[in-house]
Amino acid sequence: MPDMPLAALLPSQDPVLLALIVLFLLISGIIKGFLGIGLPAAGMALLTLIMPPTEAIALLWVPIIVSNAWQFARAPARRDIIMSYRWFAAAIIVSILLTSMFITSYPAGLLTAAIGLAMIIFAANQLFGLSLPIRAGRAWQIGLGIAAGILGGFSSIWSPPVAMYLLATNTPKDRFIGATGFLFLSGCIPLGAGLVFTGLLTGPVVVKSLLGLVVVLTGFRVGEIMRDHISQDLFRRMVLFGFLLMGLRLVGTSLL
Repeated sequence: MPDMPLAALLPSQDPVLLALIVLFLLISGIIKGFLGIGLPAAGMALLTLIMPPTEAIALLWVPIIVSNAWQFARAPARRDIIMSYRWFAAAIIVSILLTSMFITSYPAGLLTAAIGLAMIIFAANQLFGLSLPIRAGRAWQIGLGIAAGILGGFSSIWSPPVAMYLLATNTPKDRFIGATGFLFLSGCIPLGAGLVFTGLLTGPVVVKSLLGLVVVLTGFRVGEIMRDHISQDLFRRMVLFGFLLMGLRLVGTSLL
């Protein structure tokens, strides 16, 4: 009986697995704070090495929503960001709500590989100077928002279409950070609703996710400090290299 509270709070009773979970959450937080994106992708790429994808998605939910809320709350010109990307956000909300209810219906390996390949293709195209035919505007926002929501509803990762749009439209660094915070935050509530509907997000899981949040926010702050000392051009390259590395990791994970 004395062990019951501890068992309810910790995601694992194995000290080695627990240490790995803490390390992976810390790394994911650093990536999020540094790039402004990548917490779900990095977290899924690392955590699925030691736990099922469905458990990893639920464990990451609180860190995802809080880190994005924090990121957006600290962004300048928040009202302008909301108005500029409202169509993108609306498309994400609707599509992620509709698809997240089927998050357990698809093979985890297939989804992980598909998302990883999307990251690799996008990053490689941008790094090698190939331009994607994306323009600013409502139609592109709705189309990519739907794509982002479908990816997010099935896997909790909806960053590739968002970053694709923002980078292709040459969004400045500070606005990039604020816009990603807003667009990622927009999908968190409908994703949570889907996780509750499928039984993945329960009271005990939320407690574990809250504890994981402490680790992620520590890494997030470290990443923010690192980001402040990097030029916009280098920052953009780091975003792309981050996607390339995370994509390779996701594909590799899916083949295990």
